[in-house]
Amino acid sequence: MCELNAYITGADKEELYLESVDIIRPGEDGIYLRSLFGEERLFKGKLKEIQAVKRKILLEKSG
Repeated sequence: MCELNAYITGADKEELYLESVDIIRPGEDGIYLRSLFGEERLFKGKLKEIQAVKRKILLEKSG
């Protein structure tokens, strides 16, 4: 199984936000993410990029 991890991008660094992401759903209040283990988070920002080969979801804070 190919598991994606979500990271918050910043000035030349990435901070792990959520591991093993199963669901990504954009909404008016932010981006809803849920892991394979049932952990749910609402990220206040935008989706920057998905790197499938590197198994990364890159998120960017609203500024």
